[in-house]
Amino acid sequence: MRDEWSEAFINALKNRDTERLRQIPKADLHNHFVLGGSRSFICERKGLLIPALEGVLKSMQEMDQWNQEFIGKYFESSEGRRFLIEAAFVQAREDGVTVLEIGEDVWGLGQYFDHDVNALTEAFFSARDKYAPDLELRLLVGLSRHCPVQWLMEQLEPFWGRPEFCSIDLYGDEMAQPIENFVPIYRKAEEYHLIRKAHIGEWGTAEDIRAGVELLHLDEVQHGIAAMNSDEVMRYLAENRIRLNITPTSNRKLGRVDSYEEHPIKVLFREGIEVTINSDDVLMFDSDVSKEYQRLYDHGTLRAEELDEIRVCALQPVG
Repeated sequence: MRDEWSEAFINALKNRDTERLRQIPKADLHNHFVLGGSRSFICERKGLLIPALEGVLKSMQEMDQWNQEFIGKYFESSEGRRFLIEAAFVQAREDGVTVLEIGEDVWGLGQYFDHDVNALTEAFFSARDKYAPDLELRLLVGLSRHCPVQWLMEQLEPFWGRPEFCSIDLYGDEMAQPIENFVPIYRKAEEYHLIRKAHIGEWGTAEDIRAGVELLHLDEVQHGIAAMNSDEVMRYLAENRIRLNITPTSNRKLGRVDSYEEHPIKVLFREGIEVTINSDDVLMFDSDVSKEYQRLYDHGTLRAEELDEIRVCALQPVG
């Protein structure tokens, strides 16, 4: 699959033309906006220089510590949250991202928006209109695996049936509680025709991925790189057209893969699984989408033509 930008994209990769690469339409479907903003925009507006993470993290606890030191303590307010939303759209515009999937965690509705879902959606769409008006925003609602399911169900009530929301995503420690606990939430999400996503197979196993897909009726998996360890699970994902939204540099920085050269995306894509390439946490991992494509090409992970096919597929309409 190719589009009108394919030749330019392939040439930009081969010539390492970063500026040209940033001008070409791309999607970012796995982006945690709190860490997804423009470094230069934050520095210019707040005088705060946020350094990219050096080295490889040893645990999710280290990630949380970094987040608190460089992000959390500066933006823990409604005003700060809105600023980070704006920074995410500036980053998307600077990187040529024309389809962006981001959203707020359910707990953020009360924490930052006074339990007013209209205020929440207005914050995202007004920031989009101000900084990246041509961008397609796919708004999601996020759930933490650490939270009690009954509490999550209560917090989700204002979100059900809201046409602004496209998808639902479960994130956090894969071992926090059994994934089957979340079946009632995902059945209701299915009733409201939300795209169903969950973070699985970053720390867990290939079998965890299949179980999650079957139990929650998932359409997409965030990460899912452990699927490479099972031919059976890879066939299952390919046959059922389950998309994996992969974040290569995040996987490296969290120690989930040893190198770009041997990143599982190579095997997964060539086994016929639909994959996308995304940023995850731009500020922490220095992982804007253009850099992700370029790194995978430079390390020989995938050919330029294969990377372009992934780019084009990610831009396709949902549903």
